[in-house]
Amino acid sequence: MSFTMHGLGVSGGIAIGHAHLVTLASLEVDHYSIPVEFVAKEIKRFDRAVKLVRAELDELEVGLKTAHKLDTHSGDIAAFVTIHRMLLEDPAISVEPRAMIERENCNAEWALKLRVDELLAQFADVQDEYLRERKTDVRQVAERIVSALTGQGGAVPEKLRERAEDTILVAHDLSPADVILFKDHQVAAFITDLGGRTSHTAILARSLGIPALVALHTARELVREDELVIVDGTQGVVIVAPEETVLAEYRLKQHQWKLEKQKLGRLKAATTTTLDGVKVELHANIELPSDLDAVRQSGATGVGLFRSEFLFMNRRDLPDEDEQFEAYKAVAEGLKAMPVVIRTLDIGADKSLDPALATGGHSALGLRAIRYCLAEPQLFNTQLRAILRASRYGDVRILIPMLASSVEIRQALLAIDMAKEQLKVEGKKFNDNILVGGMIEVPAAAIALPMFLAKLDFLSIGTNDLIQYTLAIDRTDDTVAHLYDPLHPAVLHLIASVIEQANLAKVPVAVCGEMAGDVVLTRLLLGFGLRDFSMHPANLLLVKQRVLMTSVSQIAELVAAIMRSCDPEQTRELLDQLNAL
Repeated sequence: MSFTMHGLGVSGGIAIGHAHLVTLASLEVDHYSIPVEFVAKEIKRFDRAVKLVRAELDELEVGLKTAHKLDTHSGDIAAFVTIHRMLLEDPAISVEPRAMIERENCNAEWALKLRVDELLAQFADVQDEYLRERKTDVRQVAERIVSALTGQGGAVPEKLRERAEDTILVAHDLSPADVILFKDHQVAAFITDLGGRTSHTAILARSLGIPALVALHTARELVREDELVIVDGTQGVVIVAPEETVLAEYRLKQHQWKLEKQKLGRLKAATTTTLDGVKVELHANIELPSDLDAVRQSGATGVGLFRSEFLFMNRRDLPDEDEQFEAYKAVAEGLKAMPVVIRTLDIGADKSLDPALATGGHSALGLRAIRYCLAEPQLFNTQLRAILRASRYGDVRILIPMLASSVEIRQALLAIDMAKEQLKVEGKKFNDNILVGGMIEVPAAAIALPMFLAKLDFLSIGTNDLIQYTLAIDRTDDTVAHLYDPLHPAVLHLIASVIEQANLAKVPVAVCGEMAGDVVLTRLLLGFGLRDFSMHPANLLLVKQRVLMTSVSQIAELVAAIMRSCDPEQTRELLDQLNAL
């Protein structure tokens, strides 16, 4: 019987193939008592499992770093394997269960489960989507240890080897190590019950360029092995056992999608200019130096947002100045003379590497981003020194997140000046004229924009947080996420006002949130006067195509009508008309 499921489309495109159900280790384990005389033996069994997983991850990490020289996808996957390798060294996972085995006289699997459940519970109050999903890493490392304890293997099934290109992987979840097992077999798509936009499955699927859906909840239970499945990653739809008419329709859509993808590839080298000659800059958002491959393939003219917090995550220690410097330098050199905008640490005490250190409270409104950096001057100084040192190797710029007051601007600029003076005394070279910008993601900043325009070299509008704060909606909360609306009149007026004021003051302004990569909103933003977009590399060519097909003068009247509208339905109708021009 044919049926349809809806999930979160995290990598676009259409795949048609047969389901392969991925069975992985689970933290649903048996609990049984261990006689006192066998407790020491049980601890040794746990230690052997940890040692085996450590050896497996070491081998994968080394192999992937070597393969990255030839395979652009391997670098992305290697980064996540490194995270799992670091988590395995955390005493909470690899040491503390030993004491629990001895204290509770329980089996190793149960001791590990109890400790991991405690760790996972600590993520409950973390509001940031990316960081909250890092609990998945903890669970996946634990599941890998359970696999070693129970003797479960990770070999790719023979059936998959025979027809990988026709296979839709269906899993409750997939870890980086799981993906490694399948990546060389060029599977058609991933669908998982768990995950979000920033989950490993999502990031890796985009890196591999294959359709993917996550957050399907019951796919692993409802889909049967070898069943014919259609995956529409663009619309977020999975169709199981499709009828012939539906199958024929999607085969045509798939063919059209492939043709469109080929056409987009030809736009890579084209200058991004509208039909009436308006020049537009399209930059990429990245999280790791290994993302540079995707940046080059997209034809981006620089990096508009380097999320530096990735270097700080999933570890108990902090990256020192040299480690940060090498990462920033690699990106600067990799892009040669293109701009590289490095956002300073956007993380808070409530979003620390160890969730147990969280201070509590609502993270989105707490001690985060520039507030946290100013409260931790040594940490901030270390990062600023690293960025400044890297600035001699390319067009590196500093972007300060979550600024809301003139005091924060002044303190941030003083911190940068102090780092410069330290480097001068030490005889270390840097670009003394490095550009410093601020993110407009707090409504207070958008409303009181003149103080930003007077003190900063450029602005970048972070639409994700600006929408969240303006509408008082936590977009990661399923119960209110449907109210998160980029087309809300208040949001549109704030964004349009910031762009207009910045243009009048001749201060460069960009949009680096999700809105920048949404092709449906490209013409609207162009109509606001935006000339600098920064987005995920996977979205860049589609946005570029829309820019090339747009006349700014022709869209002005419809954009003005959208700004006058307060009716959501009318706004969307006008937006449809705008995109139909």
